[in-house]
Amino acid sequence: MNQQKSYRSSFILLTILFFLWGFITVLVDSLIPRLRELFTLTYFQAGLVQFAFFGAYFLLSVPASYILSKIGYKKGIILGLLTMALGCLLFYPAASYRVFGIFMLAYFILAAGITVLQVAANPFVAVLGSEEGASSRLNLSQAFNSLGTAIAPAVGALFILSDRIKTKDEIAALTGAAKDNYLTTEASAVQTPFLGLALFIVFIAGIFLFAKLPKMISDENTGSYSEAFKNKNLMLGVLGIFFYVGAEVAIGSYLVNYFLDMNLVTVIKGNSLMKSIAESILNSGITESDNKAIVGVFVTFYWSGAMIGRFIGAYLTKIMKPGNVLGIFATIAMILILISISSTGLLSMWSILAVGLFNSIMFPTIFALAINGIGSLKPKASGLLCMAIVGGAIIPPFFGLLTDYVGFKIALIFIMVCYGYILWYGIKNSKKNLLDA
Repeated sequence: MNQQKSYRSSFILLTILFFLWGFITVLVDSLIPRLRELFTLTYFQAGLVQFAFFGAYFLLSVPASYILSKIGYKKGIILGLLTMALGCLLFYPAASYRVFGIFMLAYFILAAGITVLQVAANPFVAVLGSEEGASSRLNLSQAFNSLGTAIAPAVGALFILSDRIKTKDEIAALTGAAKDNYLTTEASAVQTPFLGLALFIVFIAGIFLFAKLPKMISDENTGSYSEAFKNKNLMLGVLGIFFYVGAEVAIGSYLVNYFLDMNLVTVIKGNSLMKSIAESILNSGITESDNKAIVGVFVTFYWSGAMIGRFIGAYLTKIMKPGNVLGIFATIAMILILISISSTGLLSMWSILAVGLFNSIMFPTIFALAINGIGSLKPKASGLLCMAIVGGAIIPPFFGLLTDYVGFKIALIFIMVCYGYILWYGIKNSKKNLLDA
């Protein structure tokens, strides 16, 4: 009973971490308009921000798992939190001196801390109880991660983007003193939220320092990477994470262009219900709005679907075999993409948006299936699985290249292939579970 209570309190603490890194990851996106003015960035330089994020996953996931296997989950979590706090603190000099290189270093360090947390927290949640319930627990924790990503844009708008950002020409037209005053105000808008975040993260690290978490890694025999690479199910899971993240990001990144390509602006303006939805989200009329903004408001439904789906998935993976749930969700995602490919107008739009709902359980479920039954190899397995998140940096450009040559409708077949692999992985694990039983 005491162990059960310990697991419950540990699960709550870890779920706070999922919320925290989801919140911070999206909050940084609110900085982009500020940073472009603060550092006078080109769009290419602004794009390097996301490159730094995915680069941290690719470069540091395996080293993080190695460190984790040496110091344990608890110390690894504290290390990740303190690394994040350091990254947040570096936003202060980056904004003060308006040096883009310092900002990139700050963001990379922040992303490095999030990477360490991902590598530590995902397997920790998975082992807080029975292996049968691992998918359910991970889905529930990931649901709160999605809640963080849903709240962050509003917080960013309130604290970081609350005043109007001047254009490059408007800044150039300011007198010396007025320009310095404006840039100082801009710097403060970046510094204050991230100083507050740094203090909050250190506070959370303090809680973990004194928290009594169950010990989950044996000091002896934590396994080797050669053993991990020999585990076929794990390596297939790594590929599953790569395809899942790549497919999800590819769809999300190109939705606005896909909708514009189908001329959905005209359809939305001609439908009273759709027009009212767009106006309520934009908080203004849409007759003179930018076409990208009109279709862009509906992308919200794609990402919010992931949060709703994870709460549902936490229940479904508790009462059904996770492999079956994964297979069903992947099948529905493929069907929805096929409907979008073969249709036009609102049917095509809503079917592709609905894919977000069925993306929801894929990361936590693939993760849980991949580390199922591998014992002390979990830290190293977690590093390999988190490294596969780099799929979000590789598959979208390839999808974009296909689109340039064959158009969106045909290129989406490639995304269906990604989900087809996930379907196969779910079925494979479901059969394995049946054989084990």
